Amino acid sequence: MKLQTKFDEILEINESDILHFDNGLPGFEEEKQFILLPIEDTELFMLQSINQKNLAFITTNPFVFFHNYDFELGSQEQKLLGVKEENDVYVQVIITVSDPYVKSTANLQAPIIINTKNNKCKQVVLTDSRYRTKHFLTEAIIGQEG
Repeated sequence: MKLQTKFDEILEINESDILHFDNGLPGFEEEKQFILLPIEDTELFMLQSINQKNLAFITTNPFVFFHNYDFELGSQEQKLLGVKEENDVYVQVIITVSDPYVKSTANLQAPIIINTKNNKCKQVVLTDSRYRTKHFLTEAIIGQEG
């Protein structure tokens, strides 16, 4: 299947790689199908809508930048996503890219949970007060160096 991305690339994708959000993403409830595309030579991905070429989010695996990031997925979300084992879960968080790049932030309060066995996904809003919608990526890198 051919897909046109936000950056005017035309890619050939496998339908088996399409991620399914039964309820869409908050604010984009009508968009239920996305694909996760790696951004070459980075730890970043593009979560691209299948149906709306101009709808895409930059994401990353939060554990790459925030080694102490930890949360428990509720039983309701596990059931909704069909999660049977912890290894079935892949986590991404949305990045707000800023200029300059050092001001870019990660939304640790609302991770995207992907069941790698069935490609069902959900953005979950955590109630853990340690996490906010804007965590500087540079703080995570500096904190790990010190």
